[in-house]
Amino acid sequence: MKILKLLNKISLSILISFFFIQNSYSEEPVDIWNLEKQTADEQTLQNENLFDQEQSISDSIFQIQTNQKSDIEVEEKKNSTSEKINIVGIYDPAENDLSMDMWQNSNGEIILKTIEKINNINLSNDAKEILNIALLTNSHFPEKNITREEFLKIKSDWLIKQKNLILIEEYLSKNNNLPYGDKLITYYLDYYLSHANTAKSCEIFNKTDLLINENYVSKYKIYCLINLDKREEAQLYFDLMKENNFKDKFFEKKFSYLMEYEENLDNEISEKNLLDFHLSHRTNKDFNFEPKKTTPKIIWKYLSYSNLLENVDLVDLEDIEKLSTIEMATHERNYNEEELFSLYERFQFSINQLLTVEDSSKLLPDSESRALVYQGVLITENVPKKIKLIKLLKDSFEKNGISNAFNNKLEDFLEPIDENEVPSNFITFYNTYRKSKNVEEKKIKYNNKIIHQSKILDYFKEDSKSINIEKVLEGILKKVKKDKKYFFSINDLIVLESLKSDGLEIPKKYENIYEKTDPNIPYDIQIFINRNEPGLVLLRLVEIIGQDKITDIDSETLYFIVSILNQLNLDKIRNNLLLKVLPLKV
Repeated sequence: MKILKLLNKISLSILISFFFIQNSYSEEPVDIWNLEKQTADEQTLQNENLFDQEQSISDSIFQIQTNQKSDIEVEEKKNSTSEKINIVGIYDPAENDLSMDMWQNSNGEIILKTIEKINNINLSNDAKEILNIALLTNSHFPEKNITREEFLKIKSDWLIKQKNLILIEEYLSKNNNLPYGDKLITYYLDYYLSHANTAKSCEIFNKTDLLINENYVSKYKIYCLINLDKREEAQLYFDLMKENNFKDKFFEKKFSYLMEYEENLDNEISEKNLLDFHLSHRTNKDFNFEPKKTTPKIIWKYLSYSNLLENVDLVDLEDIEKLSTIEMATHERNYNEEELFSLYERFQFSINQLLTVEDSSKLLPDSESRALVYQGVLITENVPKKIKLIKLLKDSFEKNGISNAFNNKLEDFLEPIDENEVPSNFITFYNTYRKSKNVEEKKIKYNNKIIHQSKILDYFKEDSKSINIEKVLEGILKKVKKDKKYFFSINDLIVLESLKSDGLEIPKKYENIYEKTDPNIPYDIQIFINRNEPGLVLLRLVEIIGQDKITDIDSETLYFIVSILNQLNLDKIRNNLLLKVLPLKV
């Protein structure tokens, strides 16, 4: 009956035809799915064609209808789908020597606590790589003291925190009907819309079968259908939402206007969410909006990418509030730094103020004070005085919580300054903020006199099958044994223990050339290893590496990390770390 009701909204004639066909088939049953079995009667064929059209429309409606249930039905569908989906991720477990059971033995309480600690760390790229493997490898859900919703939220929150839209798109595309994915979908949609890329935003609806549980995402889909000129489908989807008690006067007005049901529309502007704000902009030819500090960041971003922000050349320099707002917008990357500093250059200061920058700046409002210090930096040639003013300016930005507004310009100021001219009390500041030189990737140079810098390292490469590791190993150990002054380092021990872990035997005549030491693996991690909990072990390694580059980690820590990976036979992850750390590069 629900389908017939919808059909009635589309066309009365369709209903009449539908019932006519039903009556004609009531006397003689016909298999509508196997037309080859039917007679060639001309009228029957005409009726069949008409029926197929109606069935196609009916199926289309039914497909849309199944995506829009009442609140109770939606919850039932979420639970049902949640039970059916047992594996969620991106990477094949075999890619990193893992299995789909990597979380099966883990306690959810420990997972949640470890993730909470990790979230408070500014992770290095090396730590992020391992966390991606841990969270985005296809795996079954942990079952102890954690719900599926909580585990999926960990994955979604991590993807959003990385702001990696490529990974997000891949994750959504590979996990059809993903329950509890609305937050991730919304982030994806809003990201591209805020960057004035509506087409890219709408692409996600064509790439995956999204399980839509939120009205916001549903409104988005309707808007995307209108953009694609699929108005009939948009209308059907809208009708189904209304049938399920959808109420949003603002969106309904914009919908009617975009569907060309109404010619005139009021100029109401909504900041409730980004889609509403975009609709406000699109449906108003005379759109004009002046953001404030309280304006949501994502709307600032939308204004910036849509070229709707006020030109700084037109800003009234006496409007202190406006200046402060522009500084905050620059901090959030909505204005670029060049625009802000060109605004500072418009201020006109007296000769006395420019000669006494440090003292005069204390008497001015914050924004104007920064403008004076900035101009002072520009006209000062004396390096000690110049770097003192640069630090004063940096401190001012940090004091007001807008430090990102002075990043690129700070590097530009420090780059031409010779380190030898920097006063000793400013050398830490100089080294912290000067622009780091791009270092070209260096080639590996082997040193066969040292085990951890030798050709043995070729074994840890992906194409190691072409290496006769036994021959290479014996040749190097022979040299080392002859060298009475050779000192076995922890890095040497790491290499040899990794080879032994992979089943290579050290020749007996070289067994006593080094002494194995205890890697001092943390007690909790050893328990996870014994219980076969590789997922939790990887989380703990991420926590340990933290914000450090793997190349900066001390040898003792590297030794127990590699020992952990050896015990779990996670050779590919281990090899990746070793090749970053051990080679001698020139």
